[in-house]
Amino acid sequence: MELADYIRILRKNWIVIVALTLLGVAAAAAFSLTRTPLYEATSKVFVSTQGSGTISELQQGSTFSQARVSTYVQLATTPTVLNPSLSYLELDRSAEQLAGQLAVSTPLGTTIIEITATDPDPVTAADIANVVGSSLTAAVEELETLPSTGESPVKLTRVSNALPPFAPSSPNVPLNLALGALVGLALGVGFAVLRTVLDTRIRSTKDVNDITDSPIIGVIPFDPKAKERPVILQDDPLNPRSEAFRALRTNLQFLEFNGGHSFVITSALPSEGKSTTAVNLAIALADAGKRVVLIDADMRKSKVAEYLGIEGGAGLTDVLIGRAELADVMLPWGGRSLAVLPAGRIPPNPSELLGSARMESLLATLAEKADVVLLDAPPLLPVTDAAILAKRTQGAILIVAANQSTKPQLNAAIDAIDTVDAKTAGIVLTMVPTRGPDSYGYGYGYGYGYGYGYGYGVEKVPAKGRRKVKKEKKSGARRTSRASGGGAPDAFPSTSTSDSFDSLLNPSTPPRRSSRSGA
Repeated sequence: MELADYIRILRKNWIVIVALTLLGVAAAAAFSLTRTPLYEATSKVFVSTQGSGTISELQQGSTFSQARVSTYVQLATTPTVLNPSLSYLELDRSAEQLAGQLAVSTPLGTTIIEITATDPDPVTAADIANVVGSSLTAAVEELETLPSTGESPVKLTRVSNALPPFAPSSPNVPLNLALGALVGLALGVGFAVLRTVLDTRIRSTKDVNDITDSPIIGVIPFDPKAKERPVILQDDPLNPRSEAFRALRTNLQFLEFNGGHSFVITSALPSEGKSTTAVNLAIALADAGKRVVLIDADMRKSKVAEYLGIEGGAGLTDVLIGRAELADVMLPWGGRSLAVLPAGRIPPNPSELLGSARMESLLATLAEKADVVLLDAPPLLPVTDAAILAKRTQGAILIVAANQSTKPQLNAAIDAIDTVDAKTAGIVLTMVPTRGPDSYGYGYGYGYGYGYGYGYGVEKVPAKGRRKVKKEKKSGARRTSRASGGGAPDAFPSTSTSDSFDSLLNPSTPPRRSSRSGA
């Protein structure tokens, strides 16, 4: 992972990190408050030798003292020294317990012995350090006394008396709080990284690029009102989500394909936005002047007719079984060069119908009469319908829902397409958050022209200009769409004549349509 990835992880999980850090501080504070304060007092004893005072003897005495100091350090915690100290202090504890309260050491290269005593009472701690120092002096003198002279060549002198401390040495509250904060922070960051590593959901375009080399041709922002207004290009043409579909249209025109321009729009699993994408992409292409045919090939759970508000009782199923002619069930929509073929009734054998020679012939006919043919197909993983259709078109446009689809699901969907030797034309990431670490930028730094910015959020419009905004919104998305699509290469050249396309829209008996179809 790169530095930007770690920053994104920290931004995404900052609440957990802060919570664990505070929890660490709280745990350290609780530990410190429940511990009994302990006080330390230190006495120092100097070790020397007795000699005549010549330089040679002094050097020999210093060497001898340093050699004996380590022995005296060990002697200080033995019962020989501690038992007399316990008797003098009248402490109700054993020599072993008292030894646990002592820390005896000597600074490197010196002949000074430091005796540090620890006790809940500061006065007792000082008394123990002083008495043990005196007891050690007496024990060394007794042990080192020579029988021939009756004197000890080594002399211990207490050079620093222990004094009762004013502040406890333990617990060290500031240090404990700092350690608690560091431990909590480490746990928080570790949890955030582990959570990200184990997270298999696709949350950004980078996650998609890590899985497949197929181009990402569209990023559709999340809209909490998407279910209320699925056809956003018709309901709110100035919405940033509408602009995202126009950008998808433009990016699709940059792709190079051999042959016609028919695409299957599918996803790994349901509820990823494939039908909504198919409908809005078809409208965006029609707004750009293309002759577009939209086929609802999802015979199991059709949505196109519902979204567009058209009669869907007869459609693709009837054409494939020979019950109706294509011109009888093909419906125009929205006053655009857009023809819609609903799914019709649910057949008992959708996969067989979609894989039939009649379906192949139908696609060839539509490809001759239209510039672009879009098929809204079922999800790839539950059924094989979309893979069958992808083989007979220029490729599949795979819809991936951010924060919903997982990496294994996307891998399985791509494998399903590859298995039938079909092509993944591109990936469209839908439901992308507009805020937070996983958000995708939609602001371009300039307004749209009527007080509406490209980014999520509406700029304030003067009161005298609001009437004009409403008028422009009602005037239709067609003019707006063409303006936004200017400059895009004409990768979908018109291969059909107006008469051949119009023949699709002239049924002998006009079908029933709802008010939306005439919008």
